[in-house]
Amino acid sequence: MEKLKLESVDVIRKNIEKIAALFPNVVTEMIDEENSTTEKTVYKMGVKFDLLKQELLGDVIGSEEYYDFTWAGKNAAIVEGNTPVRKILRPNIEESKNFENTGNLYIEGDNLDVLKLLQESYLNSIKMIYIDPPYNTGNDFIYTDSFTMDKDEYNENTGLFDVNGNIHFKQNEKTNPRYHSDWCSMLYPRLKLAVNLLTEDGVIFISIDDYEVDNLKKIANEVFGENNFVAQAVWERAFAPKNDAKFISNSHDYVLIYAKNVSSFSIGKLERTTEANDRYKNIDNDPRGVWTSGDLTVKTYNAKYDYEIVTPGGKIVRPTDGRCWITNKERMIELINDNRIWFGTDGSNMPRLKRFLSDVQTGMVPISIWYNKDVGHNQEGRQELKKLFDDKGYFDGPKPVRLLTRILKLANLGENDIVLDFFSGSATTAHAIMLLNAVESSNRKFIMVQLPEATEEESEVFKAGFKNICEIGKERIRRSGEKIKKENKDKILGNFDVGFRVLKVDSTNMKDVYYSANEYTQDILEGLESNIKEDRTDLDLLYGVLLDWGLPLSLSHKIDVIDDVNVHNVDKGSLVACFADRISEVVVREIAKLQPLRVVFRDSSFINSPDKINVDEIFKLHAPNTSVKVI
Repeated sequence: MEKLKLESVDVIRKNIEKIAALFPNVVTEMIDEENSTTEKTVYKMGVKFDLLKQELLGDVIGSEEYYDFTWAGKNAAIVEGNTPVRKILRPNIEESKNFENTGNLYIEGDNLDVLKLLQESYLNSIKMIYIDPPYNTGNDFIYTDSFTMDKDEYNENTGLFDVNGNIHFKQNEKTNPRYHSDWCSMLYPRLKLAVNLLTEDGVIFISIDDYEVDNLKKIANEVFGENNFVAQAVWERAFAPKNDAKFISNSHDYVLIYAKNVSSFSIGKLERTTEANDRYKNIDNDPRGVWTSGDLTVKTYNAKYDYEIVTPGGKIVRPTDGRCWITNKERMIELINDNRIWFGTDGSNMPRLKRFLSDVQTGMVPISIWYNKDVGHNQEGRQELKKLFDDKGYFDGPKPVRLLTRILKLANLGENDIVLDFFSGSATTAHAIMLLNAVESSNRKFIMVQLPEATEEESEVFKAGFKNICEIGKERIRRSGEKIKKENKDKILGNFDVGFRVLKVDSTNMKDVYYSANEYTQDILEGLESNIKEDRTDLDLLYGVLLDWGLPLSLSHKIDVIDDVNVHNVDKGSLVACFADRISEVVVREIAKLQPLRVVFRDSSFINSPDKINVDEIFKLHAPNTSVKVI
């Protein structure tokens, strides 16, 4: 039962609701000015009075007009996206599969942090991004960034921290005055960062439903550019109507498609179906094979293309009013002489252009409606996951593999391209990539990013050992990879990568008392053996260096032992690192002889300044082009 409010009616709110009923376009979300000086930012429904005045007057009022899309918190979202983070990605070998040799990544953490951390290493490197963000139905949980609140206020007023003190999700209920604004503020900075990662011919696919499709399209138009909009596909996600629907049973979702640069992007063609090929016949026994016919007129009128044609049966025909032929008279005569125009069996019909199957074997142009008979439905996605997990339904609403396979094909991926999904959920995207790699003998790589949202302790999935969503996603990749290998062993050639490196967002490798290079003094140096946290391993330091140097996190990695210390060799000399407590001159010389592109040591590995000078001299002698740094 609901509690009584024990307060009088909010008359102002009632009045605003009345105005909204008459003029919904003048009601908006705004900061409560009376409370704006307090520590807590309060939002309420407000009225755009200039616009209300315009609705009630017959004359044009106001200042200069321009098109703009904004919401409460947009400026803060921009700042949040541009603010750097002092975090790292710590590798976890135990949870990985084939850590040393795989080119795939599974990253656990807030995707906003991850996208910031990947900016250097994967700038202009991702061919395709797919995301399935929260749909904001009123029941969804969305990522909530602090924006204008400090941490204490954030924790006290929203309760968004999990048991470990990490920012988590909040349920965005429709009663929230910032219902749409919070969702826009969540997605906007993530898309702004994502566009930087795409290659020039790259493309992003975003799943969404009716609740936020309009706002998403406006955001995407701003981030990617309206001219880079490719299509808004309609996916038939349900195969049966819901009889309890209030008005109409909604059976579809959308997939918005944007290119990084539409002039560089080329859409992938779909395989021709038997149904499509059956439309082609050879009525006149043309030696070029089966064909179908198409309209020879267009509605973009050109007087030069409006002329009479005499059919073989002697009938004179011309386009209907307002239309014209698709080509000029001279070219039309050439087509007729080449038997590429069909006038019907008696030679007196309106002419149509013959299109031969042999000319379109490269594939079919995709259409904007994706039927579930072709790309699957929600129930299919759920059943696929259940089959992998011993008929247990551990995840709600996973996308079907066939849907992701369609998307991967339309992205027109090259053999070694990288695909990113930063709302990876149950990791359907990784499953689809591995399956397509097996079928097409390709080597595409994936980067999955997912916040480790805790599962409910009373749920079956928690009792089965999956403490958070990431555990489900990783296990799905393990199981689906082995299943694909088994079912496609006759098609797989060479090394088939079903592994993944697990990386987890964590705080910086450096201690909380951190000094930049220009802040160090002799007193500080004397009292500071090492500024690196004691719990950090060589791998933690190595992957921090990879990010700092802007190198991909999937490069090959091996460990050599020189003079009893571990030396990390990344990508056959792209980077060599040694983080031992003490490094002898023997180790330094052996590394220098490898002539790597980059070398990094731990600053505290050398006893004094003469030792460091000696390192410089050794590299000047053996590897003068190597860049040498310390942490």
